[in-house]
Amino acid sequence: MKRVLILIFLFIFSFSYGKVIVPVSKTKFKVLDDNGNLIKEVDLKGQEFIVVSVREPGSDGRFYAVDRDGVVWWTGVITSGADDYKTPSGIYTVLRKKRYHMSSAYPEENGVNNMDFSIFFTNRGHALHMGSINWMSHGCIHIAPKDIPVIYHWAKVGDTKIVITRKSYMPFAKDDLILFGFR
Repeated sequence: MKRVLILIFLFIFSFSYGKVIVPVSKTKFKVLDDNGNLIKEVDLKGQEFIVVSVREPGSDGRFYAVDRDGVVWWTGVITSGADDYKTPSGIYTVLRKKRYHMSSAYPEENGVNNMDFSIFFTNRGHALHMGSINWMSHGCIHIAPKDIPVIYHWAKVGDTKIVITRKSYMPFAKDDLILFGFR
């Protein structure tokens, strides 16, 4: 029963936000409807989360891992959904992880897993996973092979949040990243 209640909570939390997510500080985000009206503000202070600023005009095309102390400790280049397969904006919770995974909607003809290190954040199959950072996806977030194992092992099911935004997050992350040697 407890597991069912947790899954219901995760489902509601994953889909209860609007379509426009605007970073306003390192841990705070405005959730707006399609008309720009404020739905709510979310503060993830004290929580682990990954901000994904999708690769579109006005965003960074990067992910940012933020620890419970609000420190951006890892970043990397990403690709996201192509125009016909846009990655959904929102604030989600990691639903499940799978080390080796083959997409059932877009399987590889050669039978090789095409979604290794999957971190699923929607029940519709959207995930952060290893993929080419040169090609757009069918809605998932492709993360480079050198970065995804780090994020995969760090993210916790039912705990780590995934923030998908179409706005730039770099102004809030750059000071931390300089300290960690990212240029």
